[in-house]
Amino acid sequence: MNLRMRLQPEAIGTGMTSQRVRDRLVERLRENGIRDERVLNAIRTVPRHMFVDEALATRAYEDTALPIGHGQTISQPWVVAKMTEALFDEGKTPAKVLEVGTGSGYQAAILAALGLEVHTVERIGELLRTARKRFRQLGMNIRSKHDDGRIGWPENGPFDAIVVTAAAPALVDALTVQLAPGGTLVAPVGGPSSQSLLKLTKDADGVVTQQSLAPVVFVPLLSGMID
Repeated sequence: MNLRMRLQPEAIGTGMTSQRVRDRLVERLRENGIRDERVLNAIRTVPRHMFVDEALATRAYEDTALPIGHGQTISQPWVVAKMTEALFDEGKTPAKVLEVGTGSGYQAAILAALGLEVHTVERIGELLRTARKRFRQLGMNIRSKHDDGRIGWPENGPFDAIVVTAAAPALVDALTVQLAPGGTLVAPVGGPSSQSLLKLTKDADGVVTQQSLAPVVFVPLLSGMID
């Protein structure tokens, strides 16, 4: 997907949203251990300032989480890159991915920029409507659904990869069931004061293994829906 050719003028950015500022963010991520050049190029290309409030646009390329309303945040770029990179470990290239927790839409846009078929679920209707508008502005064909993310999207599964962008005390069984054999699930697990980013892999026989990637802080994975 040649996203760069489809950007609207407002996505190109100037000043603190310019390409030079984006390039500095990419170098910072590389220095902090992100190695997959495909992921770094997606971070460089996708205009993060379009996924935050206009008042916060000048901070869009800082390596930090930012508020997006409704008690939610757009994740720190390093965390987005780390979660995305984990899907491509060991030479894997997933085709179809489920994201639980659309939020601003930024993580879904990064996945789409990598050429993946993205399905994303969000429980807060207003956030999803705003994210859908951003996807249209960027010419991205991302499938989205207003629903309880803990349920996933079983009718569209199984998925080669699943990315969960909110933390639960334990991995959600309904989501791991939707992971295809050979697939990878990345999710923050833990309580408000202590969370770990876990990578779960399912082999061809359905045997599941997991490893901890990094300590993280995410908003809680909640049940139900809000319009």
